[in-house]
Amino acid sequence: MSTVTMNISLSDELKAFVDARVQARGYSSTSEYMRDLVRRDEERAAEERFAALIQEGLDSDFDPRSWEEHRAQLRARIAAARNAESKSA
Repeated sequence: MSTVTMNISLSDELKAFVDARVQARGYSSTSEYMRDLVRRDEERAAEERFAALIQEGLDSDFDPRSWEEHRAQLRARIAAARNAESKSA
């Protein structure tokens, strides 16, 4: 993982807020605090995308019975494989 330097400009009020957060939350530096903020935002974006995909699935014409049939077929294949494995042992 490479590191890239990025400069940001903050008002005096925001800089004071960031400094206070760094101290209060035990961050070792402002950079660490900012990286944590970006990671948390990245996680939120992933959660939002996941929720959107779930909603897309709910809004689709998906027939849940087809999943149940598929699941039953998979379980039957697993049971058959286990049965064959136990007979060969």
